[in-house]
Formats: sequence, structure tokens, C-alpha cells
Amino acid sequence: MVRTQLRARGIEDERVLAAMAEVPRERFLAEEQRPDAYRDGALPIGEGQTMSQPWIVACMTALLELEGDERVLEVGTGSGYGAAVLSRCCAEVVTIEHYPSLAERARATLAELGYTNVEVRVGDGAAGAPDRAPFGGISVTASVVGEPSPTWFEQLAPGAALVCPVRHDHNEELMRFRDGRREPVVPVRFVPLVSERPEGADETEPDEGAEL
Repeated sequence: MVRTQLRARGIEDERVLAAMAEVPRERFLAEEQRPDAYRDGALPIGEGQTMSQPWIVACMTALLELEGDERVLEVGTGSGYGAAVLSRCCAEVVTIEHYPSLAERARATLAELGYTNVEVRVGDGAAGAPDRAPFGGISVTASVVGEPSPTWFEQLAPGAALVCPVRHDHNEELMRFRDGRREPVVPVRFVPLVSERPEGADETEPDEGAEL
């Protein structure tokens, strides 16, 4: 996976590559899905949500440009796999999931595997986690329409990046926002963020052929 799906397609951050090699992706899936864990595609995890393909997980993590001492917010816990990868690249992860069933399963898997620097919360991801802000990076694993939630920018530390898929009309792109700048990265396809707020939506599915 690391050699053919990640390095070969432009992922260069060695810490991210090491995290992708370390975290057992199959452990975040149901038993019957584990043979497909490392295929180059997204996988269903229940509640209409997906585990993103390996390349998307690596790309979004790399775009945060983490140094290791940050606290990171993830919106859309899903299976917990993305949070596990993030946890190998930063000091602490706060991850928010809309669906209690997914949050409970992710929390149990992360605890079983010893990822003690991940806090799983159930709630509206568009509200972020103001009690733990500021964050040295925010990763949103679900698409929003038009613009990311202003609340996320308020909770972002100076110089830190927000990575989020954004939909305009029928187009959707993974975007990186930092210091007032917006950078389109790659066309994607994510499930919408589920939120009580007008800005939002929840966990995501990328375009399986997406490349930088």
C-alpha cells in the first residue's frame, strides 16, 4: 500500500508514510471486510458512512504539515482509522462523530489498539471543540457546501491548516485553508457532513481515482 498507492502517487511526508504503515487498517473494519482493507478504494462502515481510501487519508494528513506537538481536531470519526493515523503524527487528536454507534465502535477499537492520545466525542462536528481549541490542524472528513464552518476557523491556531472537501454546484474539491488563503488540491467525492448547522455535513467518501 505505502509503495504503490502512496509514494507512487505523490505522498512524500515520511512521518505520514510511517503512520500509514504502522496503523492496522483492517482492525477498524468488520471481520468480513478485512480481506479488502488495503484495496485502493473506500469501504462502507455503516450508517451510510465510509472509511476513506488509503490515499485520501494519507493526503489529508500530509496537507496538515504536522510537526508532532500539535493538538488536531478531526470532524467525522467514522471507523476511527483516520484518527489513528493522525495520532501517530501529532500529540493529541480530538475527533467528533455524529453517529453514536460509530463513535462507540471507534472508541473501543482505538482503546484496544492502545491509541491513548485520541479523544472520541459524539456531537455536531460543525461546532468543533471550543474547550480544546486552538488546534494545530483541523481535518474534516465530510463535504460542506460553499464554505467551511466559520467556527472551525475560530478554533484554528495561527499558521495552522484546515483541510476540508468543499462542494460548489456539482463540483467537489479537497481544499486547504491557511492564514486566509485557500488552496484547491484535488477533485474528490465525500459524503456530506451531518450537522444541525446550515454550514455542515458528516463522514466521507473520496473519488477512488483521486490523485494530486
